[in-house]
Amino acid sequence: MEVMAPITVNALNGSSVRLPCTFNSCYKVENKQFSLNWTYQVCDNCTEELFLQFRLKIMNKQLDRFGDRVQFTGNPSKYDVSFTLRDVQLEDEGTYNCYVLNPPDRNRGHGRIQLKVLTEEPPKRDSTVAVIVGASVGGFLAVVILVLVIVKCVRRKKQQRLNTDDQKTEEEGKTDGEGNPDEGTK
Repeated sequence: MEVMAPITVNALNGSSVRLPCTFNSCYKVENKQFSLNWTYQVCDNCTEELFLQFRLKIMNKQLDRFGDRVQFTGNPSKYDVSFTLRDVQLEDEGTYNCYVLNPPDRNRGHGRIQLKVLTEEPPKRDSTVAVIVGASVGGFLAVVILVLVIVKCVRRKKQQRLNTDDQKTEEEGKTDGEGNPDEGTK
């Protein structure tokens, strides 16, 4: 069994957030055997607090921490065991663990989500500077490539002229390459 959950979920203080957890299983979900536990940890070394459980049906463990703000929004028969936390508070920040067991799968799957509670929305990213820098670098590289191509063409033409001049000189004077008449033409 494989459980899929995002590593981190960001939520704005006072908003609602869905903590997604899905799983793959080779077997159909049978409510009589299927089990699910959602736990919460304030820190990595802290004790896990069980707040949501599925044994034949969803059982919401009324932790003082969450009150009635937890709502199961998944569908186990569709391999979704997500829940929604309403009115997110700064104290809700921490680690949420999703444990799934779907017999006859032998292994219990585990998903782990780190919830980060934001006090204000992150600023919209303005990519104008990135576009300007990218265009400038791209334009500069295009000019460099163009100059290199022109230099190569000029050198090739120059070399062709030198080769043509050498051939003309050899044909006209039939020299030995040092300007002396070739012995075969005397």
